[in-house]
Order: sequence, then structure tokens, then C-alpha cells
Amino acid sequence: MRKIPHKIINYPIKRRNTRPVKVGNIIIGGNAPISVQSMTKTDTRDIDTTVSQIKSLEKTGCEIIRVAVPDIEAAKCLGEIKKQIIIPLVADIHFSYGLALEAIKQGVDKLRLNPGNISSKKHLSMIISAAAEKDIAIRVGVNAGSVKKNSKLKTQNSKLMVDECLKYIKIFEKHKFYNIIIALKSSDVLSTVEAYRQMTTKCDYPFHIGITEAGPLPEGLIKSSVGLGILLSEGIGDTIRVSLTAPPEEEVKAGFQILQSLKLREYGPEIISCPTCGRCKIDIIAIVTELKKQLESIALQLPPMKIAVMGCEVNGPGEAKEADIGVAGGKTSGILFCKGKIIKKVKKEKLVQELISKIKEVE
Repeated sequence: MRKIPHKIINYPIKRRNTRPVKVGNIIIGGNAPISVQSMTKTDTRDIDTTVSQIKSLEKTGCEIIRVAVPDIEAAKCLGEIKKQIIIPLVADIHFSYGLALEAIKQGVDKLRLNPGNISSKKHLSMIISAAAEKDIAIRVGVNAGSVKKNSKLKTQNSKLMVDECLKYIKIFEKHKFYNIIIALKSSDVLSTVEAYRQMTTKCDYPFHIGITEAGPLPEGLIKSSVGLGILLSEGIGDTIRVSLTAPPEEEVKAGFQILQSLKLREYGPEIISCPTCGRCKIDIIAIVTELKKQLESIALQLPPMKIAVMGCEVNGPGEAKEADIGVAGGKTSGILFCKGKIIKKVKKEKLVQELISKIKEVE
């Protein structure tokens, strides 16, 4: 697995100051690079299938993986799963303190808890003590659905989430447990953004950000990009998950692309292409589709670069002069250019082939 570059590009986004929290070999917060995570969509009790999906995610660049733990059989599989993967393993626990204790025993790197689902303070204390003994982190996750259901107050979801979360934080701090990551999620973008904004003034714990149950592609991607983009542009967020009704690999790619668009992380080649118009004499959509297909298997082996695919002389190479490599189409042929300088003419049916060849030459 190629390590995703941890370079933070010089960009005028001042990150929120947070304490660092260690999750396996990853640091969340403390000005560490914003990590990208996902969750398996497999039955955790099926170890082989779960490990296979995690390995696929590792190849895509996923840095932290979460798995559902619905019962004790799934909990007892966590140790074997962890042995076979590289990235930190997070156990997603609801309702049962016993599952949390077993997950800790199995050696997970982090727990995801909604403390409101652990009804007994005694049981929550047992989880906190066990996590402290093993020095593992706990994500305190509060979502709009659970607090609205349990509250009789006619208050905005964002305030309910923040108040509920602060209540749980006090319990953890009473036990002198500070290995905490905060999550305040809603399927509503504005409620989520407002909740995180409010929480920034209440604590210095790192934030896991995302829009929960965002939906299918492309709707879920749009909703997630808007919500995460707002928060990240304000310096809020230390680790992200794009929650999609789609293969988890798509969540990881989307997460890095959101970070890359804000110059917070680098993630292989970035394609810029014109939307096409009546001047266009080549099939830009077909070229970009084929280019993406050919880049898929080699993207993470390539250094970060900007690749331009332009339809005519108006957009390229002029408007695409900042691209590292690009092509622009004409009626019967196109041009290949690097850093705005024309390299050669190319037959339009060979544009992708020439572009890929030139991309592979870049070190």
C-alpha cells in the first residue's frame, strides 16, 4: 500500500487547535494531517470477506477502518481481522457494554460509542476503565436522530447534539479519560455544520466529521462535499468519512478529493476538464472516461499532478497552463502540452494513449 502524502500545502486555512489522539499508528488532531476513513459493508462475522474489503480499501488509501459489531460472535472475530490488516481497526458498538469490553480484549485501536445507547453509568464506567488500561481511543458519537428521539425539548438538533455530547464528555473526564474524538452527525447539512461550530468553543478534542446517511451517488456525494467543505474551509475537522450508499472505496476516493480540492492533502493525479460546448470537436466525455479508467490502477503510484483535458484552443492550453500535463482537441487532431508549452500534435484517437505515456514519465 502506497502511503498517501502527508504534506499540508501552504493554504490560508487555519486549522482548529486540538489535542492529539493516537489511533493505532495514526494521530488524529494536534495538527496531524486530516485522515480519511471508511466503514466495511460486510458481515464482520465473515472474516475472509471483511479482510478482503479492508485490503481493497488499504490499496485505495483508507487510513482507518470501522467495522460493525452487532453481537458477540462478531466481537470475537475482531482479533483475527486485526492480525490480517495494516490500518487501525475501530469497533462500532451500540447498546451492549459487553461487546465493547470484548472488542477491547480483542485489541481494537478505537471504539465508536454513542454513550446514550449504554443505559447504565456503571457499564459505561467499565468501558472507560478498560479502554484506559489498554490506552485506546473512544469516539464519542452523538447523532441528531438519537437525541431528537430521546428529547422532549423543542430545540434545534445542533444544540441538542452539543448539549448531549458535553454531558457525556463530563463523564469521561470525571474518570480522567481524555483519549476522546468527538462526532456530531446529522443527515442535515446545516444542523451538522452548526453543531460542530458550537462545539469548537466548548472543548479541544479532535473532531470526526461527516454527514451521516448522506445517500446514494451523486446526491450523497454532493451533500457530503457541501457539508465537509464548509467545515474544513473553517479549519474544523481532524478525520473524515464520506458516508455513501456506495462501495466504501468510493467513500475514500471522495474524502481525499474533498481534501485535495482545499489543498489540505494530496492524492495522486487531479483531472481538470472543460464542460464542453459548441466549439468542441472531440468527445471530451469519452476521453475523460477512458483516462480515468486507465489511471485507476496506477493513480496511487503516481506523484500528485494536475492533468487537463480541454476541448478547444479557448480552454487549453491557455486556461490550463497551470496543469502539469494536458491535451486540447481540434477538428481532426489535438495537442499534447506540459506546463502550457505545446509538445506535439496528436491524432485524436491517440490522445489518451499519448497522455498516459507522458504521465508515466513524470517522477
